Amino acid sequence: MKRVVTVTPNPAIDLSYQVAGITPGASHRVAAPLSRAGGKGLNVARVAHQLGHPVLALAPSGGAVGAEFAAELRSSGVPHRLVPVAAETRRSIALVDTVGGETSIFNEQGSPLQPSEWQALAAAVVEALDGQGAGVLVGSGSLPPGAPADFYPALVRLAHDAGIPAVVDTSGPGIIAAARAGADLLKPNNHELLEATGEGSLEAAARQLIALGAKTVLVSAGAEGMLAFHHEAPGGYWSARLPEPLRGNPTGAGDAGVAAAAVALASGVSDILTILRSATAWSAAAVLMPAAGEISPLYADLENQLILTWKETL
Repeated sequence: MKRVVTVTPNPAIDLSYQVAGITPGASHRVAAPLSRAGGKGLNVARVAHQLGHPVLALAPSGGAVGAEFAAELRSSGVPHRLVPVAAETRRSIALVDTVGGETSIFNEQGSPLQPSEWQALAAAVVEALDGQGAGVLVGSGSLPPGAPADFYPALVRLAHDAGIPAVVDTSGPGIIAAARAGADLLKPNNHELLEATGEGSLEAAARQLIALGAKTVLVSAGAEGMLAFHHEAPGGYWSARLPEPLRGNPTGAGDAGVAAAAVALASGVSDILTILRSATAWSAAAVLMPAAGEISPLYADLENQLILTWKETL
């Protein structure tokens, strides 16, 4: 299988705290957090690597937090290349309420990069796609302030120049720009999709992205599972869900779904139902784990439980 190359333009150290009940305004005693190098693209690479698929994770890294980020990533064994930058790498904090079953996430915004640092990151992507080893390029996550407006469209163009598909998982104007660039697969959640497009329904929003140029749109829809819209199936869409929603930590669920789609595309699989099934199962399996970037070995059992539905539209 060819390699899954991921790009995380705004990575973070992810700190996950387990809290036995959260009372607003109160003091809480907690154990030391689980700390790991994160950001959406890093989570994608971790999941694919966990299941034995070749990966290469690309990201900028800087400052004292960046040094911690780099050390943890080295110890993880995930193949990677970090681009040194002056800005401090940000942090992300997840408070997992083990009593209430809810997870609260606090994401630092991230710091601007210099133009030369953006150029170095782009050069690292070009180098990673050189030759025959790469099978798919994944761009994931938010952009720090001052990022090039065409960052994600540029990734799509680089992937297509290399003859491989491009997957983008972001929000806001970035997802619109990636659709216009012809991304092969976009993976927003339901809230991101509606906010980015301004539409009143998920179907209309997904169809807008396809009309702009996207080939496939996978939508995480919480307890409703995942929806798949494809440019060759204008008459409806597929949905996949479990009989009952799972309780756990949903922090990296969407990233696990992206990992499944990326692994399929890197393997030459383009069938939308196959991608939807694995993406939904891997996403659900991530909920069962304490932190983002890993999935439960029950993912195959979860896939066998999925309820698939074709929904026709007018």
